[in-house]
Amino acid sequence: MNKYTKIGALTAMLSVVFGAFGAHFLEDRLSADAMDVFQTGVQYHMFHSVGILLIALLIDRLPSRKLAVWAARLLLIGIVLFSGSLYALALSDVKVLGAITPLGGVAFIAGWICMALTARSSDDRK
Repeated sequence: MNKYTKIGALTAMLSVVFGAFGAHFLEDRLSADAMDVFQTGVQYHMFHSVGILLIALLIDRLPSRKLAVWAARLLLIGIVLFSGSLYALALSDVKVLGAITPLGGVAFIAGWICMALTARSSDDRK
């Protein structure tokens, strides 16, 4: 098991914890809009945790391990910045936190671009 398998599993577990926390504890305490923001954070958190797990499974089979590692790192950074800022925004209603969210989105996009380039490198070798 490589470290990205562990990171992906941990971040996926945390997204389940945050989802359960939102559904069972926050639902009656937050406005509908704040709950939507929180749930968006949970969804993107899980989607990109699965992405990290997929990268972990493929990392030793890919022609460009360096790009795959960067893809996993960028997805993790995206989870922290994008989902983390949405969690904080929903819980605190401090609007300035919304300025961090797009940085996480950019990290997600860059991570998926790295994976696409890794796949392209694989195609070029055939």
